[in-house]
Amino acid sequence: MTRLKGLLKAGRLEAGCDEAGRGCLAGPVFAAAVILPANFRSPLLNDSKQISESKRLALREVIEKKALAWAIGVVDHKEIDAINILQASFLAMHRAVDKLSSKPEILLIDGNRFKPYEGIPHQCEIKGDGRIKSIAAASILAKTYRDEYMEKLALEFPHYGWQKNKGYPTKLHRLAIKEHGISPYHRKTFQLLAKQAKIPFDSANL
Repeated sequence: MTRLKGLLKAGRLEAGCDEAGRGCLAGPVFAAAVILPANFRSPLLNDSKQISESKRLALREVIEKKALAWAIGVVDHKEIDAINILQASFLAMHRAVDKLSSKPEILLIDGNRFKPYEGIPHQCEIKGDGRIKSIAAASILAKTYRDEYMEKLALEFPHYGWQKNKGYPTKLHRLAIKEHGISPYHRKTFQLLAKQAKIPFDSANL
């Protein structure tokens, strides 16, 4: 497994930030902000997409116990439709930072773009979730909390297979949309069907 970097600058309070659910057809986007201690160690820690669900859940427990501070931010499907998914991803990270119990000196952002957070400088890190511990930790928290949320929604709307696909555009998810129409949690500004065929829906869901 790739060896992840700890603090990029010794003695600095760094918060790693990452999001989950950006490419989904339904549900909110979740983000996490995590400040890890300089001596944080975990052989399992990696980009959340590279490890199993059971390992992610085990890591979440370790991260929440050992982090100096951590928080989750959420932007729902209606807000996503109103401001677009890129801005929603930034907003979710801002909301996570808002809730941190300690103010970081810098934000380490997974990716190549970010909307500046007032009063705290940031540094974008391409593929940071596979290179930097605090960003990897944020990816674990964002992913696991969003997955749990989508599993709960799946109990209410079982047609779409959210307990497995978590809202991502799988073939079965798209087929379910075509057959059953959209749910109240689908993102209406997204291409819900491959060829954007007409989608039946109940006006009560709007």
